[in-house]
Amino acid sequence: MLFQKRKARLAAQAREAAVTSYSALDRRAPVSELAKELLRKAFPDHWSFLLGEIALYSLVVLVLTGSYLTLYFEPSMSQSTYHGAFHPLDGLVMTDAYASTLDISFDVRGGLLIRQMHHWAALVFVAALGVHMLRVFFTGAFRRPREGNWMIGVTLFLLALLEGFAGYSLPDDLLSGTGLRTANTIVLSIPVVGTYLSYFLWGGSYPGHILIARLYTVHVLFVPAILIALLGAHLVMVVYLKHTQWSARGKTNRNAVGQPMFPQFTAKSTGLGLMVFGVVAWLGAVAQINPVWDYGPYVADQASTDAQPDWYVGFLEGALRLMPPWETNVAGHTIMWNVLLPAVVLPGVLFLVLYLYPYFEKWVTGDLMEHHLCDRPRDRPTRTGLGVAAIVFYAVLLVAGGNDVVAAVFEVSVEALTWIFRVAVIVGPILAFLITKRFCLALQAHDRQLLEEGEETGQISQNVYGGIGESNRPLDTDQRYRLLVRDVPAPLEHPGGRAPRRQRLRAVLSAWYYRDRVEMPATAEERLQISGKTMDPVAGAGRAGEEETS
Repeated sequence: MLFQKRKARLAAQAREAAVTSYSALDRRAPVSELAKELLRKAFPDHWSFLLGEIALYSLVVLVLTGSYLTLYFEPSMSQSTYHGAFHPLDGLVMTDAYASTLDISFDVRGGLLIRQMHHWAALVFVAALGVHMLRVFFTGAFRRPREGNWMIGVTLFLLALLEGFAGYSLPDDLLSGTGLRTANTIVLSIPVVGTYLSYFLWGGSYPGHILIARLYTVHVLFVPAILIALLGAHLVMVVYLKHTQWSARGKTNRNAVGQPMFPQFTAKSTGLGLMVFGVVAWLGAVAQINPVWDYGPYVADQASTDAQPDWYVGFLEGALRLMPPWETNVAGHTIMWNVLLPAVVLPGVLFLVLYLYPYFEKWVTGDLMEHHLCDRPRDRPTRTGLGVAAIVFYAVLLVAGGNDVVAAVFEVSVEALTWIFRVAVIVGPILAFLITKRFCLALQAHDRQLLEEGEETGQISQNVYGGIGESNRPLDTDQRYRLLVRDVPAPLEHPGGRAPRRQRLRAVLSAWYYRDRVEMPATAEERLQISGKTMDPVAGAGRAGEEETS
C-alpha cells in the first residue's frame, strides 16, 4: 500500500512538471498551434508515397551503423604488417585503413554484421531515392509549386552518390583502390586544372598519403551534415506545400485528402521503419557484400579484372568502356576526350537536365498554375517516353560497365560486345521512347473504350440470330472519375513565320509534347465539372491547400 501511494505521488509530480514545462514553453513559442496543425496533417495512403519514407528510414540505419563503425575504423594510409585474426593475410604489409576494416570484420563483436548492414542500407537508400524521384517525375509532382523541392531531391541524390563513393573507397582494398585510380584519371582529364586538382586532393602524386583521411572527413561529417539539412528542408516543404494526390472522388486540385498523422499515419510509418530496419538487418546477416578480405590490400601497380563499382555509379564505368579512344594534343597538352566526355561532361549534362526539366516543361506548356493532382503516366505520353528512354540509357551503360563479365559468362568477344553496347546506347533509348509513347496512347484508347462501352462482365450470351457476344456493364462512378479527371494541356498555337525564333521553337516543342492524345467521351456537364476539379487553387474558388482527413 505504501509503495502504491509513493508511486502515485511520483506519477502526479511527473504530470505536474510536464504540464508546467509545456505551459512555459507554449507561452514563449507557438507550440500548441504547431502541434495541432502537425497532428491533423493529412498524409496520402497510396503505396507509391512510401518510397520516400523508405529512403528516410534507410538513412536512419546508415547513421546508426555508421556511428558504430567510426569507433573502430582508422582512416590512415600509414602502412604496417598485419597480424590479425584473418590468417590468410598474416604478415602482409597494408595500410591502417585496410587493417582496421579487417579488425571490424573479424575481431569486433558484431562488426561484420554492422558493416554489411551499413553497406546494404546505403544501396537501399540510393535505390529508394532513385525510385522516389522516378515516381515524382512520371506523375508530374515536380510542377509548380514544387520545383524547389524537386531541385532539393536532385541534390540529395547527387550527394548520395558522392557519399556512397566515399564510403566504399575507405577500406583501401584492391577493389576500392581500383575505383580511386579511375577517379584520379577522371580528375586528371579536366583541362588546365586537372593536374593541380589531383595533386591537391591526393596530397601529391598518386596514390598520395592523405586521401583516405580526407574521404573519411567528407563521408562522416561534410556530406551527412548537408544531407540531413537538405532532408529537413525537404520535409518542411512537403508539410508546407502539402502532398500531391491521385485523382479520385473528393480529391481536387484545391484540397489535400488523406489520413491524419496521429494515429493512422504514425502507426503505418513506424511499422514501415521497423520493416526497413529488419530487412536491412536480415540482408546484413545472410547476404555477403563487399568481402574486402578476398580482394587484398590495394597496391598501386596492381589491377584486377572482374572489378565493378556499386550499381549507382556503374553507369560511369560503362560510359568509360564504351567511349572510343579519342585524344587531342594541343600545344603539348593532351585532352583525354575518352575520359572527359563520359565521366565529366555526361554526368554534368544529366544532372543539369534533371535540375532544369521542371522549368523546361513549364516553358513548353505555357502553364503557370499550381498542380496538386498527380498525372497518370499514360496521360503524358511524351514525358513518360522520355523517362523510360532515360532508364534504358542508364541500363545499357550499367550493363556495359561489366562487359568483361558478360563476355566471360556468355563466351563472346569483348570487342563485339562493346560495339553492340555502343549501338544500343543510342538506338535503345530512341526505340524505348517510341514504344512507350505508342503504349501510352494505346492505354488511353483503352480508357476511352471503357468509358464508351463499359467493362466486360465475362457473361456470354447468344442473340436470336445466333450471334455470340459478351455483355458489358457501365463503369462505376469512382472508375469513371479516375479516367475523366485529368489535366492535359493543349498544344500552343503556332505564332506564325514572322514571330521570333524562340516563340516558334516553343510552339513546335509544345506540339511535339501534346499533339498526340486520345480525347475522352465526356458530356458538356462532365467537362465543366472536370474544369472545376482541376482549377488553379490560387485563382479558383475555395481555400487553397485545404486539408481533409479520412
